[in-house]
Amino acid sequence: MKFTVSQSSLAQALAIVSKGMGSNASQPIISGVHLIAENGTLELQTTDTTIFIRHSIPANVDEAGETVLSGKILMSIVKNLADAPVSVEGDDHNVMIASGKSSFRLNALSPEDFPSFPEYEFENSVELDSDVLQTMVDKVYKVTYKDNSRPILSGILTTVEDNTIRLVATDSYRLAVCDTNVDTSNAEAFRAILPGSVFHEVLGLPGMTEKILIGITPSQVVFQFGNTTFIARKIEGNFPNYKQLLPKSCTTKVTVNVADLASALRRVSVIALANPSVRFDIECDAKLMKLSATSPDQGDATEYVNIDAEGEDLSIALNYHYVNDCMNAVSDQDEITLELQSAMQPGIFKSYAKVNYLYLLMPVRM
Repeated sequence: MKFTVSQSSLAQALAIVSKGMGSNASQPIISGVHLIAENGTLELQTTDTTIFIRHSIPANVDEAGETVLSGKILMSIVKNLADAPVSVEGDDHNVMIASGKSSFRLNALSPEDFPSFPEYEFENSVELDSDVLQTMVDKVYKVTYKDNSRPILSGILTTVEDNTIRLVATDSYRLAVCDTNVDTSNAEAFRAILPGSVFHEVLGLPGMTEKILIGITPSQVVFQFGNTTFIARKIEGNFPNYKQLLPKSCTTKVTVNVADLASALRRVSVIALANPSVRFDIECDAKLMKLSATSPDQGDATEYVNIDAEGEDLSIALNYHYVNDCMNAVSDQDEITLELQSAMQPGIFKSYAKVNYLYLLMPVRM
């Protein structure tokens, strides 16, 4: 094997495939990067046995071949090289890397021991705008369950139908839904529970293209963009019926400036260290919302926020961490509405824009 490639493209390629490198000390092969050089292309593959990533870049290939090198070491070397051609030459046992005045000899692992990249055939697929998807995933990702003990809740329900993309996530304490209009006239209906962490990570990879293809196989979800293929395990099961949680009406509706509420919440929550509960008292006639927090050890804090409101005066206590996540999700908007039914029923925040956003939050005891 012998090839030459630019340092910048190799560094970016390694940044992409590094997300799939394993860290099991008992299986050193999966902590490596499988390099395959042939026909003017260098292909890089990684896997931790649950995720598989493949990415290819142009290369000047003098001698076709393949090898497996330590991913961590290779990344460290390439990252610290100057932006100049990098020459790689070797076999299954030893590989020489040279660039400028620098040279390295690395021990190699046998490519025959590296897990084969999966073959797949889509049951269903859809191609979507990656910027729109990234905006939407950023709004719901924090609401996914971060413990693998409940895999369904760690996923993001993704549907594309009737000219609408909709993403839904819940951790059982809160629910986030966002949707936007797209032209789906040339696409078949799509519905899948995509792994939340993978979905979020893929859209943040360097080299993301304008469009991304998402495909479903009987056991896998596949993301394709540019010269990158990212495969993860499919989440099996039924997503909770979130629509039955959404009430048809409310007794109190509040419209508030996002920046005003976010800053007031930050100040009041300084007191709520041990107890994350913040009380919201809605005074419709006065058009004020009082935020208050109490700590037996630290004292108490109160702040008033101007609002537009209609309906009945009402008080509810909410976890300020969760409310703050909602404020961050709509920080690009001027206003948000809060719909309430009672102190013991969920509060629902809503924002309407290019990407519509709904955030349902269970109350805490006052």
